[in-house]
Amino acid sequence: MAHDRELWRWAPPGVTLYFTRTARVENGPADATVGTIESISKVRAVEDSVRCLLDTEAAAYAYACTSCSFVRGHVGERKLVEGMRDAGAPAAVTTSGALVEALRSLGVTRVAAATPYNDPLTALFASFLAEAGMTLAASTNLGLSSGIKNVSPETTMDLIRRADRPDAEAVCVSCTNLATYDVIAPLEQELGKPVVTANQATMWAAARLAGRHATGDGQWLLRATGGQHGNLAVDRRQ
Repeated sequence: MAHDRELWRWAPPGVTLYFTRTARVENGPADATVGTIESISKVRAVEDSVRCLLDTEAAAYAYACTSCSFVRGHVGERKLVEGMRDAGAPAAVTTSGALVEALRSLGVTRVAAATPYNDPLTALFASFLAEAGMTLAASTNLGLSSGIKNVSPETTMDLIRRADRPDAEAVCVSCTNLATYDVIAPLEQELGKPVVTANQATMWAAARLAGRHATGDGQWLLRATGGQHGNLAVDRRQ
């Protein structure tokens, strides 16, 4: 994916990240649509990716794709985590699971959601948050089914601003192919509330599973939950 490099920015000293990819669907479309996401997020594919990384002896594994881990709701997300553990991961998390865990750790129950996706995929994300007990103050998206890696920081910042509402306790930003590291702290200062993003939450949760703390200058989630150093393995969608 375009932003493997971004995950390193949250990695504290002494942590190594290992990456692999789930297998592509042969002759399948690459667009981020509900049908495509369902076809590439099978538990078997994630299990195979975990086995590819077992020789690293990583302390924690992360399936770093938001849409692939929320597309089948919380039952589907739990099956992915169970599959990773069955394949040999000593500890495992998905991006969608990490987002919910991060929001709960902040004591947040009312959120605004921001995604780069089209309407149907955004609706499934909103449903996933609601299933986790979150009240949705608003939901905004870019309407994209491709080219997400090319979204500019300025566009991402505008998306988050448009999603925010006065009664939202935090803004939750989906998609690990959306670069967000550099926009989090400035927007938190501007909006006066946490901005929790997919890549940030993935690294935060995976590091915690490894007994470490993700790092990130001025970011609300990391300040509120501690901040320090194991090895992590990351399974990325195609």
